[in-house]
Amino acid sequence: MDKNNLFRRIPKVDILLEEGKVLDLIQDYGLSYVTDKVREAVEEIREEIKLLSPSEENREDEILRRIDHIEDAIAEHVEQGIELKLRPVLNGTGTILHTNLGRAPLSHKISTELATLLSSYSNLEYNLEEGKRGERYSHMKEMLCKITGAEDAMVVNNNASSVLLILSTLAKGGEVIVSRGELIEIGGKFRIPDVCAQSDAEMVEIGTTNKTHLSDYEEAITENTKAFLKVHTSNYRIMGFTESVEAKDLKALSLEHNIPIIEDLGSGVLLPLEKYGIRHEPMVQEAIQAGVDVVCFSGDKLLGGPQAGIILGKKKYIDAMKKNPLTRALRIDKFTVAALSMTLREYLHMEGIEERIPVLKMLSEPLSSIKERAESLCNLFRDNRLPGDCTVRACTSQVGGGSLPDTYMDSFAVSFHPHKISVPELEKRLHFTKEPLIGRVMEDDFWIDLRTIREEELERVVESFQEALE
Repeated sequence: MDKNNLFRRIPKVDILLEEGKVLDLIQDYGLSYVTDKVREAVEEIREEIKLLSPSEENREDEILRRIDHIEDAIAEHVEQGIELKLRPVLNGTGTILHTNLGRAPLSHKISTELATLLSSYSNLEYNLEEGKRGERYSHMKEMLCKITGAEDAMVVNNNASSVLLILSTLAKGGEVIVSRGELIEIGGKFRIPDVCAQSDAEMVEIGTTNKTHLSDYEEAITENTKAFLKVHTSNYRIMGFTESVEAKDLKALSLEHNIPIIEDLGSGVLLPLEKYGIRHEPMVQEAIQAGVDVVCFSGDKLLGGPQAGIILGKKKYIDAMKKNPLTRALRIDKFTVAALSMTLREYLHMEGIEERIPVLKMLSEPLSSIKERAESLCNLFRDNRLPGDCTVRACTSQVGGGSLPDTYMDSFAVSFHPHKISVPELEKRLHFTKEPLIGRVMEDDFWIDLRTIREEELERVVESFQEALE
């Protein structure tokens, strides 16, 4: 094998830049970018030649063919370089609010409306009636107050930001009383004590992990106490010999000492989940009715909207937060304003809301409907003669996203065992298909939970499998 001859057959970069297909690429993407991709394609072949061993003489013809078609390789490099890293994926995990997969998906209706709104200028901070600068919170305030009964509302970029802003505004330089059983970590090593420290508030721990009494709050009050902080443990649950103080029971003490109650509800539920067969989760409206002064929660969890930190409460506290310099750093953009407004609009009319909010649809879907979809997918696999065995299997789904940690829902999945490749290899290949599919590996099969796969996605699941099994 003459490696030098193979090296000589590779065209020079400046010659390739004059070729027809490459000139077309330059026209579309610019000389500098395409030149980099030409060099990448050339270097890729050079490296392959360098690694050839004497026993691989039979690969010489293959490399010569690649050299002859190097323009195709250049085009492929160009396309890979401009491909967005953030891509749609098919969620076959059965985890509805999968944090790594973007949590709550928006409805097609909202997505379509968003595309129209975001491709134009908008009255984000312009009051059309008065013809002067407005406030971006105004687009959501009325709906949030109507749905929850709160006096006032504002929104920041996520719920961790909400807690930071609230404490920085109401408790900076003072003490915040919080139960030890509510000192949560919400993920990514982000902990409530760290937020307190960042906001320059001193956290005063009371009670024990499993029991906190009203007297614990009362005994911890000093002249430096600025707030009571309640944190809903939405991502874990303590059971057994436990006791905690509800906000409604804390209210009298709050009024007596003029100390505001702050409650971080985490998931942010606006309707009773019991009707879906799920245990009660504290509702935002209940906190407001209990007299909580400031409530915060996420927009992209059980609410079913975009990532956001929603803050509700007494007007005097919301006004103070709006004046905090942190608000500018934590403010939401026009996408969040639009997507959250469109999501909240659906809550103004609760009847049939499950059909309009994808998260609620997945939570409430009858088991028989999920099974029917699993059978349809299995039949599609067989109709398309995918090389493997598929079976409809009972399984369990989770809510995810740090919500309802002990809630498991019955579901149905399609388990697939490939004939020609291993299950781990199939899983890996499915990550690199045109529309990646994320599922679960169990019992030496690849499982797709149909609770999180919509009817209109079934054909796309098949296409991903076909691509992975080629």
